[in-house]
Amino acid sequence: MYSEKVMDHFTNPRNVGEIENASGVGTVGNAKCGDIMRIYLDIDEDTKIIKDCKFKTFGCGAAVATSSMATELVTGKTIYEAMEVTNKAVMEALDGLPPVKVHCSLLAEEAIHAALWDYAQSHGIEIEGLKEPKDDIHEGEEEEEY
Repeated sequence: MYSEKVMDHFTNPRNVGEIENASGVGTVGNAKCGDIMRIYLDIDEDTKIIKDCKFKTFGCGAAVATSSMATELVTGKTIYEAMEVTNKAVMEALDGLPPVKVHCSLLAEEAIHAALWDYAQSHGIEIEGLKEPKDDIHEGEEEEEY
């Protein structure tokens, strides 16, 4: 069962779209379920504050809701504060997710980090604690046998 906040962000997603000439763009997927999330950041060069954040997500309702909430959580934050937005923070902001949908919040966290990575790479800076993003949230895991 989904919380009212999840349903609200799914039926009325915030910040949908693209940012032309974005400061950073991050795309991450989940090959196991087919979800793909892309986050766009517009970062002020002087203050390093995220002025705008938009998303495009192909996936289930929980993927759309976590994308929407993630954009809300990072807008107005510095790049370092955005680094602190975890999948747990996204889930808490949505009043929880069913266990089978926790991976959607991981996608949101990874997409934010991927967009920050893209920003850092294109501006020749290092963001402490930021690692090179994965294309798929399951990258590096052992393959399950069925």
